[in-house]
Amino acid sequence: MSTTALPQRAPLRRNITTDSAPSTSLNSVAGSPNDSPTASASSTSLSSLGSVEDFQKQPEQKLVDSYGNEFKIPDYSIKDIRDAIPKHCFERSAVRGLSYVARDVALLAGTFYLFNTYCTPEVVPSFSLRAALWTVYTFVQGLFGTGIWVLAHECGHQSFSPSKTINDTVGWICHSALLVPYFSWKISHGKHHKATGNMERDMVFVPRTREEHASKFGHAMHEMHELVEETPIYTAASLMVQQLGGWIYYLSANVTGHNNHAKQPEGKGVGRKNGDGSVNHFFPSSPLYERKDEHLILLSDLGLLVTSSILFMVGRTFGWTNLLVWYILPYMWVNHWLVAITYLQHTDPSLPHYTGETWTFARGAAATIDREFGFIGRNLFHGIIETHVLHHYISTIPFYHADEATEAIKPVMGQHYRSNTEGGSIGFIKSLWSSARWCQWVEPNEGASGENKNVMFYRNRNGFGMPPAKLAPKGQQEKVRRSMMVQVEDDSE
Repeated sequence: MSTTALPQRAPLRRNITTDSAPSTSLNSVAGSPNDSPTASASSTSLSSLGSVEDFQKQPEQKLVDSYGNEFKIPDYSIKDIRDAIPKHCFERSAVRGLSYVARDVALLAGTFYLFNTYCTPEVVPSFSLRAALWTVYTFVQGLFGTGIWVLAHECGHQSFSPSKTINDTVGWICHSALLVPYFSWKISHGKHHKATGNMERDMVFVPRTREEHASKFGHAMHEMHELVEETPIYTAASLMVQQLGGWIYYLSANVTGHNNHAKQPEGKGVGRKNGDGSVNHFFPSSPLYERKDEHLILLSDLGLLVTSSILFMVGRTFGWTNLLVWYILPYMWVNHWLVAITYLQHTDPSLPHYTGETWTFARGAAATIDREFGFIGRNLFHGIIETHVLHHYISTIPFYHADEATEAIKPVMGQHYRSNTEGGSIGFIKSLWSSARWCQWVEPNEGASGENKNVMFYRNRNGFGMPPAKLAPKGQQEKVRRSMMVQVEDDSE
């Protein structure tokens, strides 16, 4: 486990609010109050700024993540990363890729045959036992189905084989079978990779800012450090909604993606916003796509239509209850694993996010984290959980070379490589809960200046880790700003 992902012992304790204790007492990283990542309110609060001259003499604020660990902006390049990887790791094999598809399809078909042959009233008279066994069936098929999803994901990145025709054909078939609009997803997902960690351009994971989180709950921004904690029941309910409906909601309304659609170069995004249905993965008119790609969106929709028609025929012929057990429940398991995997790849207290001024591709790709899911992750999910950092740097490396390539880039990344393997598979599941409690919005470090003020870290209203920055009320901020301007004018005279 990378040290940058490990919480320091002191910041892990639940924090007292900043009004009842000095903020410097919450961080054990700094050696003295002068170099503490969270300076006292008297030196950084907008309501207590001294003269401009005094302010300018302050040393540059250290960056700290949500755990309280010091963070430094990455300074290596994508070329450094690429040069460190052995050349054979870039080699792709259509035969090898197709063999994994054949294996996963065989697992799906074999499991279907075994259960429909032997989990019957004649063989298993007990209804309760049959129900339990069929529940196991939905879970297992969900695992195998997720494996197929990941292979189609490889196709979308052209890491499945050297042939684009093979990649897109296999990807379209596999994703359509799972009711995923292949080309539509491929295009938006590619844009996500080009802007990972960018608060203005990321197409998938843009966390709420302090202002957005405050607005959602009807609070003022300056009150965020005073809020009482959210209840575990609220967290559990939010996770339930996320895991059951997050994938469908993302496809249909682009939730979690950026909302700057007015900047779409062809003007398709004017007046459109996430959540109203106009920004989705199904309409060629969606601002997620350029006009040159609109025929591919229709081809994706055709795949969904074919699969939906087959499912309708199965339900009408064999019964809707059978369709529910055979396909719909395993499909929901696939969606659950997909959301869990992608959420935990991009959400962790140690991860930064950047505004457009400071973001670079190399920095954004490091704003991801590797985790561990044991046998299931490495064999059934084809290592997508364990090698995601490498995947964001060079997505055309096939999954069967990803472990070796990951080891090769670790020395280049140094402290910026993040992984959380604690607890294995159980730890992965637990991370869903801990990330939901720790990572609620992002904001710059209190008192950050220069380039550092464009780096944002997770904070929460549950008292975990570093406390939110303490801000003066809006009116008081404006008063201080004007007084600073007056001071600057007086000094210039």
